[in-house]
Amino acid sequence: MKYKIPCLFLVFLIFSCENKSKDYSKNNHTPELISIVDPFIGTGGHGHTYPGATIPFGMLQVTPVNGITAWDWCSGYHYTDSLAIGFSHLALSGTGIGDLADLLLMPVNKEVDLLPTPKDRDSLNYKSKYSHKNENASPGYYQVYLEDHNIDVELTTSQRTAYHKYTFKEGDLQSVVVDLGFSINWDKPTETAINIEDNNTVTGYRFSTGWAKNQKVFFVAKFSKPIKNYNLYVDGSLIENNLAEGQKTATQLVFNNQNTNELFVKVALSSVSIENAKNNLESGDFDFKATKQSAEHTWETSLQKIQVETPIDSLKTIFYTALYHSQLAPVTFSDANGAFRIENDSVAIAQNYTAYSTLSLWDTFRAEHPLLTLIGRDKVADFINSMLAYYETRNILPVWTLYGNETNTMTGYHSIPVIVEAYLKGIRGFDAESAFEAMKTTMMQDERGLEHYKRFGYIPYELLDESVTITLEYAYNDWCVAQMAKVLGKDNDYNFFIKRSKAYQYLFDNDSGFMRGKSQDGKSWNEPFDPKYSNHREHTDYTEGNAWQHSWFVPHAVEDFIAMHGGNEIFTSRLEQLFTESSNITGDNVSVDISGLIGQYAHGNEPSHHIAYMFNKANKPWRTQFWVNHILNTQYNTTPNGLSGNEDCGQMSAWYVFSAMGLYPMNPASATYEIGSPIFEKTTIRLENNKTFVIEAINVSKENIYIQSATLNNKNFNRTIISHEQIMNGGTLKFIMGPKPNKSWGLKK
Repeated sequence: MKYKIPCLFLVFLIFSCENKSKDYSKNNHTPELISIVDPFIGTGGHGHTYPGATIPFGMLQVTPVNGITAWDWCSGYHYTDSLAIGFSHLALSGTGIGDLADLLLMPVNKEVDLLPTPKDRDSLNYKSKYSHKNENASPGYYQVYLEDHNIDVELTTSQRTAYHKYTFKEGDLQSVVVDLGFSINWDKPTETAINIEDNNTVTGYRFSTGWAKNQKVFFVAKFSKPIKNYNLYVDGSLIENNLAEGQKTATQLVFNNQNTNELFVKVALSSVSIENAKNNLESGDFDFKATKQSAEHTWETSLQKIQVETPIDSLKTIFYTALYHSQLAPVTFSDANGAFRIENDSVAIAQNYTAYSTLSLWDTFRAEHPLLTLIGRDKVADFINSMLAYYETRNILPVWTLYGNETNTMTGYHSIPVIVEAYLKGIRGFDAESAFEAMKTTMMQDERGLEHYKRFGYIPYELLDESVTITLEYAYNDWCVAQMAKVLGKDNDYNFFIKRSKAYQYLFDNDSGFMRGKSQDGKSWNEPFDPKYSNHREHTDYTEGNAWQHSWFVPHAVEDFIAMHGGNEIFTSRLEQLFTESSNITGDNVSVDISGLIGQYAHGNEPSHHIAYMFNKANKPWRTQFWVNHILNTQYNTTPNGLSGNEDCGQMSAWYVFSAMGLYPMNPASATYEIGSPIFEKTTIRLENNKTFVIEAINVSKENIYIQSATLNNKNFNRTIISHEQIMNGGTLKFIMGPKPNKSWGLKK
């Protein structure tokens, strides 16, 4: 790969060791789990996470912005940077496309000239240097010292209100810049407004286009001190009244510096209106401390749903940070009164549910949503109702929704497995018949290659780029629809979709062992063929990858897939080669998403995430145990570079959470989990039905990674799969671990 680990990695490692060297075992009590979490993990490398303050699935992500437009700044922040241009209120966690960073506030201690229209951060005279030595983050809280302005900034948030605390140096000018014109990455303002409503209140809106083509953010900001004076700017001109409207607006607010060095700000947003933003703003005083404590309590309660026991502190840090990252998205989108904006620019009302946005479904259907069926069941129906609300706009289920917009990013319709999985796992609270009709209608329309899929049974490579990936994912979507049809007693629909779910059979080339682009004639392959070749998102048969990484996506019919290869031995030989082949990727436009390479296995991107568990289906579970353990140990660490690829709204972390416990939902909509290789001595999942499910790994260690035997509730357990129902019933799954594989455990007779 041409992407190398930065030299700063050693600095990161030292930083991590310094900050994570606390010996919690010396305490007489279990430490608060929030003290174990490190939000800086993933802010370096290609993780694309942010370190700012939020609560689980909260509306706001109040976080620092570096002001750089580049791929590794998709969240607005990257650990290699040391300049801040302000603090925004919306951020994406670990995506591969940059947007948001809306409503930028920056405290300053001097008058600044906002007349020049900013083109990049170098043109911003309110930016400031900062040092990681004077920067801290924990769940629900962020702090940094702005060196150029001598201001200490602290941030926290509730579900719909952000709290800022600025501590100025004695005697300094106390001022705040609000800049609605500056943008990064894909975002571009189209219309903005700032209104100085009264001595303590500023309102306005910021409309923009970017990844979300029609993004409307309304805001209110209330200050703890009266505004002494201000300057308002519109598109590079200073205006005299209290209302600025234009494409790019900004203001500098100056406050009285007497009595106290502290200035507090409360901020609320809405996709609907300024009035709704005001309604979202918490009433009462500016009790930053109480809000911070409430956010920390919320996170602590959420993290306590899974308790792990291990003498290795670094594993706790990785695990609980992963559990933290797994609960940052989707984000609350409806206002306190239930209103939210949808794709056609109308306003919908969430009746008896909370609407959510930032649905990164191509990523999160694989492990994050399955994880939430265990630890966030109260949210799942709301996620689905949000999808069904988006369906109402165009009679198609969402692909990747961002701030009420359909981005149509990535392939397949993976809202479908999320809905089916939830229903098969006993989650209700949404209309199953309406959900089924939405799934069926979506898979029977003609957009995004479905017209070709319906005509040929697969998508010919001449007719659409990424045809192999799209075909395989539509086949899985069809299988999921069939499962829902089956439980609802719709036999004709079941037969239709289960037949169509075999589309993968058209694309398998037995001679090479790969899924390949096939022509309209149904016979000839796309030539020339190089399984290591990658061409990012254009003139390619694979999405963000190559044939090595995308030839394994048949999670719904693994046994048939193995038979197509010629049986277990050939299949596992090819699967083994995936992990041992040279990691060289060919092509002039290699997808940057191909990262975290172990051979040609690319853990840094989601299509690889289920593959190591496929050995289980071919009667070699000890190879699943070996490779899962290897991935756990090599693809995650406690530094800012601790993720081997984009976090993608929780998926990268959810893989770790499941796999570290010893489970993984290889086929989420099957309502079952594959057994891997647990790394903790004991894991306790506190289920929302007031039961607990315990996973014990006796003798587990760095060397003892292989399952020797197992019991479930003191009865012999000799299979590599466990059902969601068995977990929800509570009990104890106990593994005896050893240094050598037991090649008779878990085999299908």
